[in-house]
Amino acid sequence: MNIHSWKDKLFAKAVETVCLRGSQQNAKVEQSVRDILKSVRGEGDKAVQRFTWKFDRIRISPNQLRVSQNEILEAYSALPKSDTAALKYAARRIRTFHRRQRRSTWTYRKDGIQLGQLITPLDAVGVYVPGGKAVYPSSVLMNTIPAKVAGVGRVVMCTPTPSGSIHPSLLVAADIAGVDEIYRVGGVQAIGALAFGTSTICPVDKIVGPGNLYVATAKRLVYGQVDIDMIAGPSELLVLADSTSNSRHVAADLLCEAEHDEEACVYLVTTSMAVATRVVKEVNRQLSELGRHEIASRSVKNHAVAFVVRNMDDAFALANRIAPEHLSLNVKNAMGHLPRIRHAGAVFVGRYTPPAVADYVAGPNHVLPTGGSARFFSSLGVDEYVKRSNVVSYSQAALLKAKRAVVRLATLEGFDAHSQSMESRWI
Repeated sequence: MNIHSWKDKLFAKAVETVCLRGSQQNAKVEQSVRDILKSVRGEGDKAVQRFTWKFDRIRISPNQLRVSQNEILEAYSALPKSDTAALKYAARRIRTFHRRQRRSTWTYRKDGIQLGQLITPLDAVGVYVPGGKAVYPSSVLMNTIPAKVAGVGRVVMCTPTPSGSIHPSLLVAADIAGVDEIYRVGGVQAIGALAFGTSTICPVDKIVGPGNLYVATAKRLVYGQVDIDMIAGPSELLVLADSTSNSRHVAADLLCEAEHDEEACVYLVTTSMAVATRVVKEVNRQLSELGRHEIASRSVKNHAVAFVVRNMDDAFALANRIAPEHLSLNVKNAMGHLPRIRHAGAVFVGRYTPPAVADYVAGPNHVLPTGGSARFFSSLGVDEYVKRSNVVSYSQAALLKAKRAVVRLATLEGFDAHSQSMESRWI
């Protein structure tokens, strides 16, 4: 984990490298993804079967794609009761938080004009759940519960089964969340099936959920056919620390994110060189104790940076410029600094708010913008699963008052039919 001080010549270049982390694309991957999507669109279930065998080495017929209710019941039996209880606890917290986000249709009337917005849920949503290096039942809850809170009628989950079966925690989490259909298919072929539909899997209106580079690319390419949540990149955490921060806490939080993936990005921004040095030493010490040591080590080696800045003003300016997925305020009077944050997917305020509590049970969604996209994207929530339709209603008297302005603007833009549509009301 390299340390860069604001006094160093390479400081600006290191900052620029971090800020450009989200701009990478892979042309070879994109062409491969296009080919798979084209096949799924044209061949449906046959292509899904072929690519499932090619990438997961699983032979599966269309009538085996959907997980049965008996399999879900068996998952409850296979999962320790303590795990089921933890999932139910997290689900209650997530559901309670997201219910506060719900909006209702609204209108107002003035001078013979009624205006407003009609709030309606999407008809169908597809949720992609990775099934490779780790099992993520928490992601099942985070992606599906807001959809159900929003009123989505059909929530579909797809997850790969390279081992031949779906981990029982994923099935239990899906059942707790209210998922309507579960399919044992992953990768680009799953995204294609959700977007275009097959004989077995009906298409959806939106696809959400994380995945590898191939899945993320597929989501980007089917956007327009369906909506998507965002193009998710590797996990990120930036810890903002001052001279009073506990280096053990900071190091543990950084490694909490680093163990997600070899490509996970973790950053420290601090006003103290002494703190930066202690944190780096503590990261190295704690690394050896991790079960996912190799994964976290690669993340730290390739994507971890400690920045030492002049003062807190510079610290917050750098944090906002990086716009991290997760931002931890491990500083004195943390809540007082909250108004200084402009760009972050989620903010963990204070020394006793580790990222782990928000990943699982706090309630707010852990599906967050990455790669600097927190500058313009928000966390996943109920709003992502509803549509807003504008409502407009004029009385005859109100329309007469608007007639002159509408005709003038239509004439200005050269649209005769627009003018005629107004004039026709008095012919």
